[in-house]
Amino acid sequence: MTVKQTEDSTLLPTATPARTRAVVRELLRPQKGLAFGGFGLLVLATSVGLVTQPLLGHIVDLVTEHRAPNSLTWPVAALAGVAVAQGVLTALGMSLVSRLGETALARLRELFVERALALPLERVERAGSGDLNARVTRDVSRVADAVRGALPELARSALSIVLTLGALALLDWRFLLAALLAVPVQAHTARWYVRNAVPLYASERIAAGAQQQQLLDTIGGARTVRAHRLQDGHTGQVTARSRAAVELTMRGVRLVLRFYARLHIAEYIGLAAVLVTGFLLVRSGSASVGTATAAALYFHSLFGPVNTALVLLDDAQSATAGLARLVGVVDEPVPAKAEQADLPTPDPSVTLTGVSHAYLPGRPVLHGVDLEVRPKERVALVGTTGAGKTTLAKLVAGLHSPTAGRVDVGGAGPEAASRLVGLVTQEVHVFAGPLADDLRLARPDASDEELREALTAVGALGWAEALPEGLDTVVGEGGHRLTADRAQQLALARLMLADRPVVVLDEATAEAGSSGARLLDEAAERALRGRTALVVAHRLSQAAAADRIVVLGDGRVVESGTHAELLAAEGAYATLWHAWSGSRSPAEAGP
Repeated sequence: MTVKQTEDSTLLPTATPARTRAVVRELLRPQKGLAFGGFGLLVLATSVGLVTQPLLGHIVDLVTEHRAPNSLTWPVAALAGVAVAQGVLTALGMSLVSRLGETALARLRELFVERALALPLERVERAGSGDLNARVTRDVSRVADAVRGALPELARSALSIVLTLGALALLDWRFLLAALLAVPVQAHTARWYVRNAVPLYASERIAAGAQQQQLLDTIGGARTVRAHRLQDGHTGQVTARSRAAVELTMRGVRLVLRFYARLHIAEYIGLAAVLVTGFLLVRSGSASVGTATAAALYFHSLFGPVNTALVLLDDAQSATAGLARLVGVVDEPVPAKAEQADLPTPDPSVTLTGVSHAYLPGRPVLHGVDLEVRPKERVALVGTTGAGKTTLAKLVAGLHSPTAGRVDVGGAGPEAASRLVGLVTQEVHVFAGPLADDLRLARPDASDEELREALTAVGALGWAEALPEGLDTVVGEGGHRLTADRAQQLALARLMLADRPVVVLDEATAEAGSSGARLLDEAAERALRGRTALVVAHRLSQAAAADRIVVLGDGRVVESGTHAELLAAEGAYATLWHAWSGSRSPAEAGP
């Protein structure tokens, strides 16, 4: 079960505490050996360390009884042995516990990425990239820090507290009662902190996501912001979101300071009670000075683990809030995948029946579109801005599900689109890493020769081999930067390697300038050859070369036919063609 974070349910969900705990148990279940081994070694290390206080108490008794100096030899040697044994056992135990946490975290990351990539595009767009980005960065980072630092320390501290209280009871049950006087204050402090910290950290995560979304919107639309002189408004929005995030952070700082102050009061109460108890027991002869010393040292040794455990509540609550947001994405439902047996023939058609789509309720972008793309037919989509071309292309590619109607790829339904349809858009991404690895994203088992064939087909082999290290050259972020037209060629080469029978090009050659336009058009032509294709045409020369042209207007099909037929009809396409070709040279306009 998950809960939404806003009333309109636009943000991705956050898991309930019960569901978060259940997922943690599922992640840890396969690692039982590591869990038992790690915690077993920590129990042994803590037990060995508890011998230190009685040995120090024994030394005190030897001194108060005026024993010979050589009587201190074996207690001191024993202290050294205890220190070595405890250090070795603690290191081994902490390493196993850390390995347990890292293994579980790695699996959680895999589940998160797998589910995030499978989410419908409209779901991610509705939540906003800032929300998902904050989960990928801040939330994952908080959980990772907790797993690497807080989890091992918290486990060791909890074991130390339990075993030390048991050792106090073995010395004298009255020492244990005295020490427990601090517990009510500590328990009240912990409950008070958790009650205030959980909603505070959840709000802080939401505010951080909103802040990041605003920054992304402002930076991503910087050209539009400057063109319309909206800098002051966007700066004010960024400032407001940032101020809200800072205020929540400062509330957290004040909460932690008050938390520490209450812990110091508990320490004072407990230590004073143990010292008074020791004084009374020694005066009555019920305990030796050494025993009272050991009891005081035991309680003093609790300062570290108790404070560590309670202070780690800060990290734990922060990590828990982040973990719940990650689990919320992991639990988000995704469309079911089609079975392999449902795949159609190698040359599928694409059929849209009564397709309508709206990103926002009551504001449809497409209205009852009927369209059939026959096997190996190339259909160009044209129309003015806002006509619905890109939306239609995304529906065919399976990135969106239609609000009404049906999209069939070879009669297999929209579920088969992920395996049958290849999509290249105007905005392509060059992944950081060797160029060969970027290409193999489309076909992991592709040989070097197959990579070169794909690059040759799109006219990119020349510049690819001219890179400093050829296909092994690191490209993308932190590496060799590719120009827009070369990035598009790379995307088309990936399309060739993927070898999908249906191809959707959404203005895939629009980024090229006039010098690179013809090169990209030729590359696209080779990539589409022999495939069923739907092309959102940026340049009408691409439409003219298609088998059929479909003109969209206000989300509806207004014309359909060949280039010659539509020119002869003197309708919407003819108007677009004359306006487009009249502003270009014959070489640019094409046929």
